Amino acid sequence: MTFQLNIAAILVAGQATWKRAKPLIVRDVIILPAIGFLGIIVLWWIVALLHHDVMPTPPEALAANMDYILNPFYRRGPGDLGLGWLLLASLRRVLLGFLLGAVVAIPVGFLIGMSKQAMLAINPIIQIFKPVSPLAWLPIALAIFNLADPSAIFVIFITSLWPTIINTALGVSSVSQDYIDVARVLEMPKWRRITKIILPASLPYIFTGLRISLGIAWLVIVAVEMLTGGIGIGFFVWDEWNRLNLSSVFLAVLVIGLTGLLLDFALGKVESWVTHRKPAT
Repeated sequence: MTFQLNIAAILVAGQATWKRAKPLIVRDVIILPAIGFLGIIVLWWIVALLHHDVMPTPPEALAANMDYILNPFYRRGPGDLGLGWLLLASLRRVLLGFLLGAVVAIPVGFLIGMSKQAMLAINPIIQIFKPVSPLAWLPIALAIFNLADPSAIFVIFITSLWPTIINTALGVSSVSQDYIDVARVLEMPKWRRITKIILPASLPYIFTGLRISLGIAWLVIVAVEMLTGGIGIGFFVWDEWNRLNLSSVFLAVLVIGLTGLLLDFALGKVESWVTHRKPAT
């Protein structure tokens, strides 16, 4: 009987807590973000009214873009594709370059973090190339590959390296020396030290670097596609601007922003899944 009363009390307390928390969730997740977006739309509307000869208002932009919104995957010719196909083409380039960069950057970061000699040898290279503008690599990539698509992937690869390398090295070097000393006392092989001690402790740093790199990769692809042309969301922006079609440019900006948000959200979910996994037995 006492057990049943305790269960009932817990359920009542949980319901009361949920009732108190629900308005806060609605406010923080729905109302406040909606106010922020509404403020941006109002600002856009004011600027559009001041420059109505060149800039559309939000309703005008929505009406002009209904075909793109309702039919994102249409095919009406070799160069006339829906916005969905253009977005997928850009995503393919970004993910290829980003994944190639991660495959290189994570081992290099481990090497730097675990070896002072490697740090002294590689760190100057990182400090020299890290500030270089992504677009400065594009002529070199075009000279090497002579094609726009692999050149864009190369630029994504080279510019997504640095945040992941730096954050991985920081995570590896931040592992407590006590853990390393215990592993040595237990005569744990080096590869086992890496997989069982250093890697799990470094994962939050690694994912921080990966998220920064992915954001940079998505940022860079738009600029690269503006210069190289072809199929992609970046070239779509440039092409619509040349046609003085600002309505489609606004749509592309919104799509680019939402896609970047979803990419970061997805990688954050992967991070939560990996870093909270059950310990290996």
